[in-house]
Amino acid sequence: MTARTDITGFVPDADNKRLLRDAFGRFATGVTIVTVADAAGPVAITANSFSSLSLDPPLVLWSPDKGSRRFDRFAHAQSYAIHVLAEDQAELCFGVSKDAGKLGDHALETNAAGVPVIPGALARFDCTREATHDGGDHVIVVGRVDRAELRDGAPLVFFAGKPVRLAQD
Repeated sequence: MTARTDITGFVPDADNKRLLRDAFGRFATGVTIVTVADAAGPVAITANSFSSLSLDPPLVLWSPDKGSRRFDRFAHAQSYAIHVLAEDQAELCFGVSKDAGKLGDHALETNAAGVPVIPGALARFDCTREATHDGGDHVIVVGRVDRAELRDGAPLVFFAGKPVRLAQD
């Protein structure tokens, strides 16, 4: 058996956080935008930490970074919407990742809980916060899905920190 030279092995520590981040980036993920209502207007944050959790009851989870300037608005929000982005929403994704108020440039609607929602997402989950759990430098937010919607289309997918196009049939 020959040794592989294209593999980098490491023990995660404070000196190699970038390497760990790069390893995490080898898992292709979709991307979401989470929105909340704020006294100053609609606020958004991008998150790839989204996952379905339970069908009965209908639960999802996502994890905001404790170090984010937006953290308090999202970790403590009672109602929020999670938008699964379509491939043609990359510009919106990048805009929101840099500016929490970037949604002000887009035509928004409001759901029954008064949360701003983005038209055109592949799926949307209107949620009520069910629980939060410590997750190291993030908080795991569990939400009960009060309402959902979906449409056909190609998803916005990232691999190694960059958007990739999925092969279409």
